[in-house]
Amino acid sequence: MFTGLIEATGRLIRRDVEGEAGTLVLRTALASEMAHGDSLAVNGCCLTVESIDSASEALTFHVLSQTLRVTNLGEVPLDSLVNLERALQVGDRLGGHMVAGHVDTTAELLDVRQVKDDWVLRIALPEAMRPFAIDKGSIAVDGISLTIADLLDDAFEVHIIPVTWSLTNLHAATPGQRVNLEMDMVGKYILRAEALKRL
Repeated sequence: MFTGLIEATGRLIRRDVEGEAGTLVLRTALASEMAHGDSLAVNGCCLTVESIDSASEALTFHVLSQTLRVTNLGEVPLDSLVNLERALQVGDRLGGHMVAGHVDTTAELLDVRQVKDDWVLRIALPEAMRPFAIDKGSIAVDGISLTIADLLDDAFEVHIIPVTWSLTNLHAATPGQRVNLEMDMVGKYILRAEALKRL
């Protein structure tokens, strides 16, 4: 379980895919604080640390090809910044919202614009995800806990404050790239329960 409050960024330095599995290697200062088997959200996708090279600050993750297909981790260019968050510990403050690290889909970043001291991102909203999005509701974008500021027919907008802009990979974001989306977990459970009632 995660909060969507990004602790650090890392760089994707290697991606090897063979058959139905592959390996991702990231370089991050968090490497010295990780242990074999720890969970780490990478762009909002929960991965398990397979090995650590403290000397080079490298973390290696075993990933399934499905993970690379349904998240942006299969297409993020090498040397790109990725957002990182360690798993929530019991007793930690929940400053964002409940994020499972299970990416629902990817979507295109349509526009990035600065408005005074903040930035506004417009992101496409795939049709299958529209029932889970509500105005002023929570959403995780590349693992970042954000609030939907404007909900449009086929897109949504989020406002990014300077701290989030500088401490995450968003300052390097460009229109046309794909971002990971995890819809609000509470909303998904409510809609599922309502669907089961109708059966």
